[in-house]
This record gives sequence, C-alpha cells and structure tokens, in this order.
Amino acid sequence: MPTALYGKDILHVKDLKLEQVSLILETAGRYESVLAQGGSLTNMTGQVLATLFFEPSTQTRLTFETAMLKMGGHVVSVTDAKTSNLDVKGEKLYDTGRMISAYASLAVIRHRAEGSAQELAEGASVPVVNGGDGAGQHPTQALMDVFTIKKERGRLNNLTITLVGDLKNGRTVHSLSWLLGKYGPRFYFVSPPELKMPAEITASLLEDGIEVFETADISEAAAKSDVLYMTRVQKERFADIEEYERLKDAYVVNAGFIRKCKHGITIMHPLPRLGEIAREVDAYEGAAYFRQTANGLPVRMAVIALLTGRE
Repeated sequence: MPTALYGKDILHVKDLKLEQVSLILETAGRYESVLAQGGSLTNMTGQVLATLFFEPSTQTRLTFETAMLKMGGHVVSVTDAKTSNLDVKGEKLYDTGRMISAYASLAVIRHRAEGSAQELAEGASVPVVNGGDGAGQHPTQALMDVFTIKKERGRLNNLTITLVGDLKNGRTVHSLSWLLGKYGPRFYFVSPPELKMPAEITASLLEDGIEVFETADISEAAAKSDVLYMTRVQKERFADIEEYERLKDAYVVNAGFIRKCKHGITIMHPLPRLGEIAREVDAYEGAAYFRQTANGLPVRMAVIALLTGRE
C-alpha cells in the first residue's frame, strides 16, 4: 500500500521528515521479525533493483541486493565504472537515470563525486537512493545506524553520542549527525584539527539547539557517552599520502580503553575497520558493529518496499 514515501528519492537525510524515519524503522522492525521467524516476503516479485556502484562497496551493495532478493525481486548491477558507458563513452548520469527507468523499479548509486545521486535522480522517473556520494551523504547508513542505536539503547532521545575519526570526509557521520539531530542528542565530535566536522553541519546543529562539543580528546568524550561511533581515516580522500599516514592511527579503541569509558557504552563502526578498533574489542558485549551491519538488511528492505509502494 503506497505511503508518504512512495515514489520519493532518498538523497540526503535532511529530506526525511521524522514521521518518515519512524515509518522506515517500524517497517524494518516488522521485516526483521518475519525473517527471524523463518518467514519470507514476496512483495517485490517481478520488480527490478538497479545497483550502480561506481565506487567500491561490500556492505552497502550486498545488503541492498540481498534485501531485494529476500523480497522476491531481481537485481541488475554495475560494479565497475570502467565497464560502463559512463567511463568508456562519457555517458552522463542524467541520461543513465533516464535509461534505467525503462527497466528498473528503483536505483541505488554509489559514486566518488558529491551530487552524483542528485544528477541520476534528475534523469530518473523511478526512486533513487544515494548509496554514498564521495564525502557527501550516505542516508541509508544513517537509517541503519539509528535503527541500531534504538535497539541497543532502547531509545533515541536523551543520548550522548561521540563521533570519532575522519569527520571531514566521512559521509556516514555527516548523515548520522543530521539524522540524530532530529532526536535532540548531545554530541561530541572527536577528530584531529585537520579532520573536523564540516562547519556547516556543526553550525546547523547548534542553530537547532543541539549541544555540540568539538575536541581532540577521545577519553574525555567516551567517559560521558552512551554511544561511541568510530570511523576509519579514509586514505582514498587524501591527496597527500604523508598526511594520511600521520593521521590514520590518531584514535584506537582497545580493551584497556573500554575500561575507561562510561559503563555499558555502545561501540559502533560503519565498517570496514582498519586499526581504529582492536579485534579484542569484539568480545565486549557492547561492541555492536557487526549487529549494526546485520541491521542494514531489514532497513534496506523497508526502504526498497516503501519507495516503490510495495510495502
């Protein structure tokens, strides 16, 4: 049955109203229950998802494709720009959007350029989901992160959240800060000075009355936080490899560090991780990052179904 999300694009979390976020989370919860009980869904039978991944991806691509298959649909994909007309023949994303609308019910795009999802959507007559546009946005990652926080903490309001690492280039933390800002959290943004959260995001949160503390001290923030969200320093976003090498291990969470954190703190990470979370932390019961990635399946199932009116 069509809802308020039917036919919409999801390009930026700022475009999502709180009631739409709630609908996605509620639908994801129902789908998760069906799967946990061994049930199956057929609401996307006969429908086609186009996944256009012009930048490497494991988690996002596989969860979107698995989500479509779990609901009885089909997937067509591009996973290498060098094998597509975009690279070989210079095809424009607007034209790609027009083309895929002839045979797909929905498209998900990941691309190295900010604004790429918007350009595809301008040409497409089917819903388009931004699966990551450079250092811009990653809205469905934020949705699954919020779903995870709600499950792990039992609520979304009155929480202290610390985001750590490459906040300048990290599209996951850009989207998550916008989305969590709807629930009135207290934020700690922890990064080296060179990798601070973009000023427009911080300023917007402050204008909305959200408490934001920017610091380079992870220990101070973690001692007060309910959720510690780690990110990797992204080598692919650096023009200067020496700067990357200098900053890549700025923050490392290990078992000794956990003992200094607020009791019961939830540890999250969008993955892949490099050296910023030691493997020994996996045994900590509050280490939620693998549960977090599993949550991507029901959330992306909900997104696909709601945007196509097949919920």
